[in-house]
Amino acid sequence: MNPTSPPASPAPTEPLSGTVERVTYHSPESGFCVLRVQVRGQRDLVTLIGSAASVSPGEHLEAEGHWVNDRQHGLQYKATNLRVVPPCSLEGIERYLGSGMVKGIGPHFARTLVAAFGEDVFTVIEETPERLLALPGIGPKRQQRVTSAWAEQKVIREIMVFLQSHGVGTARAVRIYKTYGDAAVEKVRENPYRLALDIWGIGFKTADAIAEHLGIARDAPIRAQAGVRHVLQELSTEGHCAAWRDALSAQAARLLEIPAPIIAAAIDSELAEERLVAETIAERPALFLAPLQRAERGVAGHLRRLAQDPPPWGPIDAEKALPWVETRTGQVLSASQRAAVATVLEAKVVIITGGPGVGKTTVVNSLLRILAAKGVEVLLCAPTGRAAKRLSESTGREAKTIHRLLEFDPQVIGFKRDAEHPLEADLVVVDETSMVDIVLMNQLLRAVPSAAALLLVGDVDQLPSVGPGAVLADLIASGTLPTLRLTEIFRQAAASRIIVNAHRINAGHLPEAAAPDGPDSDFHLIRVDTPEAIHERLLRVVTERIPARFGLDPVRDIQVLTPMNRGVLGARALNVTLQAALNPEAQPRIERFGWTYAPGDKVIQLVNDYDKEVFNGDIGRIRTIDLDEGILTIDFDGRPVAYETGELDALALAYATSVHKAQGSEYPAVVIPLATQHYTLLQRNLLYTAVTRGKRLVVLIAQPKALATAVKQSGAGRLTRLRERLVEG
Repeated sequence: MNPTSPPASPAPTEPLSGTVERVTYHSPESGFCVLRVQVRGQRDLVTLIGSAASVSPGEHLEAEGHWVNDRQHGLQYKATNLRVVPPCSLEGIERYLGSGMVKGIGPHFARTLVAAFGEDVFTVIEETPERLLALPGIGPKRQQRVTSAWAEQKVIREIMVFLQSHGVGTARAVRIYKTYGDAAVEKVRENPYRLALDIWGIGFKTADAIAEHLGIARDAPIRAQAGVRHVLQELSTEGHCAAWRDALSAQAARLLEIPAPIIAAAIDSELAEERLVAETIAERPALFLAPLQRAERGVAGHLRRLAQDPPPWGPIDAEKALPWVETRTGQVLSASQRAAVATVLEAKVVIITGGPGVGKTTVVNSLLRILAAKGVEVLLCAPTGRAAKRLSESTGREAKTIHRLLEFDPQVIGFKRDAEHPLEADLVVVDETSMVDIVLMNQLLRAVPSAAALLLVGDVDQLPSVGPGAVLADLIASGTLPTLRLTEIFRQAAASRIIVNAHRINAGHLPEAAAPDGPDSDFHLIRVDTPEAIHERLLRVVTERIPARFGLDPVRDIQVLTPMNRGVLGARALNVTLQAALNPEAQPRIERFGWTYAPGDKVIQLVNDYDKEVFNGDIGRIRTIDLDEGILTIDFDGRPVAYETGELDALALAYATSVHKAQGSEYPAVVIPLATQHYTLLQRNLLYTAVTRGKRLVVLIAQPKALATAVKQSGAGRLTRLRERLVEG
């Protein structure tokens, strides 16, 4: 191209209007759509590409744009501006109402509505909805659903016109509306950065783009303060409770592309407004988000409060209690287990840690049996539903999730059990403590009455909590609480290659492969050279080899655990591949938020939902999809839970999940791909955690270099100050 030639002039625009016959594609997030449109005067349907907040068949559209001749798809109209309006023809109205855009109106009811009210149907729904009751099959409940859904849809459309003009897609707009109601536009104009704090699924970058559209200057104090908070929040998602002040300043300046003095002023403002707290860690200035600093101080204070008194059950002679409990359980305790039971009987706050097969469950059961004989009131809990279920099965006693134990109230987004309304117990036992983050631990401890004892059980060598903090590791490292580390692998456990190899990995040694000519092992190591070979072997192992050889169901019993979410061996790509192989024919199918769902699909919850009582990491199976009603029913451990299609960004397919999401869960079989492309996450505690998720079978498909790296590399530490707070007293 001649550098002196003038730039090519843009294609001339021309108007186009018509009726939407078919929505070939529509992304709820971006608004991008491909439509088939009936244009007056043209015999064939026109393919239109553009962006619309929401669009349904039967609607009338008016557009500005130009024609392009696409090499693959032929002649298309590319709309630069697109306005969609409700239809006016009876046929258009029927298609519009029957498209599923209003919950409670499917194709059949749309036909009934149009037959009864004709072109006045919209007016009837809005102004005289009682007339709907005269129609067959319409009771007060359904009438209320239709009218409220219509009103919500109308308000949402008005809000979405505003939001989409500022770069927000449909699904986000719905969530903004549900959070702020009719004040949505006003609140977004006032401070768009609040969206990143208030609304799940909207991050700082989205809020920043809206702020730019609204004309907020790039160096405005409101932007600098939001950016500083955002960097700290991002670090908290990596597990840190704090950040070094100089590192935070540099990171925020890079993110926001504004001068350091403005960042420094923003930090000072956040400190003055008490959203951040400054402290010193190892003689170096650090900054905390205020809630995390409060949580650390709370945990340290509550542990000191609980540890200062003798246990509520009074003196128990371990020399008599231990033989008594061995007779009752029929289990002879080892010297280390006897010492553990004796220590817990004497102390008020105790930690028991150790890997698989070392007898943690036996110690807990023996202790509970002794204390039950003394009439001690015990409460058992764990951080996840699956972990609580396992604790209940191993002890024969009721165990609850921590949230349920503390009686979470979704109406006030808080716990009913607290310092004013403490738990009623003499002993609180927490299992899988390594998974408990600093905020939840603080909530739990403040509800434990001062007279009660506390037993924390967990494997400190597993991955730390998904949320911020390294609570169990910090408590042990402080040396301020009695800690029993069980290390002896018992004979029955030693027969499991899963347990033996888990301990080898934890000690920094490579796992041992099963002998090719030996008996069936529960641990298999498959060495391959390339990521492509891992992918091919994984697919064959999950869909053919394991089901044929071990009789396990590939969807229900086998869980693929991968270090990463992205990449060809990440959870996202593997889910698409496994869904196509394991559930290809199921209908109906629905596409939302980048996933396609069908009945029978395995899904995972990505965020705590207290209304539904479904929590981060819970896995379920889709039972039914009702396209007319826009409802999916998902089975979580035998309990059906309904999801509206707009809520599906809280879910993802779960044929494969990240290792982090699998914490606290066990599966009959796990398959673990390990490649050099996972380098940043190849760490010993991650591999150890993945291997210990398998109950009956573990298959590790790995590049040798990746496996060696994972075994050798210790995980990076988290920046916290809990250990120092405990030591300082």
